[in-house]
Amino acid sequence: MVDLRKLPNLSALRAFEAAARTGSCSRAAEEIYVTPGAISHQIRTLEQELGVQLFTRHGKRITITEQGQRFAATIRKSLDEIALATETLKFDAKQKRLTISALPSFASRWLAPRLWKFIDLHPDTEVVLQSSSHLNDLAREPIDVGLRFGFGNYPGMVVEKLMDDFYYPVASPTYRNGNLPKSPQELEQCSLLRMDTEASWLPWFDAAKVNLVEPTGGLLIEDASMLLRSASDGLGIALTRHAIALQEIASGQLIRLFDVVARCPTSYYFACTPEAMNKPQVQAFYRWLLEEVKIFKAQSDWPGPPPLSLDESATTPS
Repeated sequence: MVDLRKLPNLSALRAFEAAARTGSCSRAAEEIYVTPGAISHQIRTLEQELGVQLFTRHGKRITITEQGQRFAATIRKSLDEIALATETLKFDAKQKRLTISALPSFASRWLAPRLWKFIDLHPDTEVVLQSSSHLNDLAREPIDVGLRFGFGNYPGMVVEKLMDDFYYPVASPTYRNGNLPKSPQELEQCSLLRMDTEASWLPWFDAAKVNLVEPTGGLLIEDASMLLRSASDGLGIALTRHAIALQEIASGQLIRLFDVVARCPTSYYFACTPEAMNKPQVQAFYRWLLEEVKIFKAQSDWPGPPPLSLDESATTPS
């Protein structure tokens, strides 16, 4: 590590670099807004500190030495890097950046269709939406906010529960030529699509009070969006989450079957580091997200309990 106590005075280095580049104390003085005498004094002080002659002098004229040229090239490169870092920092301060990570299904089907509203409210913020199926390390990765689907146990994080979700079966209106099951028990004669990373059908069977066994064999799908696509294509009946199925249901590609839901064992959470929570763009996104969740839960097709009133809603994360 560099010992900053051994570095020459920065003003002297600046004066030396300007004189080396312009070949004149007068022009260097005009460039950095000091007198020619000050430039000359700083260069002499630098030479004494280094024990090296950087210029030869002929009256008021100066000529840089070979050692001075090499030193000036190094100083110029360092000053250029400092100037670039300064401009980058200023740009970042003006252009706020918000990086959000979420499950691919939730990111594409729930968050992305709503995110334009946040962007309209905060045009000075650049929003980066990342979709990932693995649990990001928010303390180490350059991510401001993680929207997680889990149990809320995220040590060291600022965590706020957003909402629960609910499973129910959906099918294409063309499945079996439109001969859709009229009761939950009739699912026994249907192709039931499954995900290997999410819900078992058994909790929904229990909620529907039918004595059916967990389906085996057939198509096993890893991605929630692909599961919905397979159901839309008429390949079977899918057990899906309410928050991610609404696009296909609204467009008529899928039909919700029966008035029975099973609550997901996991929920959606807002998570970030305490340091990220201090950023204005993260605080703005947090407040906006809570409001969007409240609007979503107030819709007539929300299968869960009604949302809290404004007074009862959380205003700061726990």
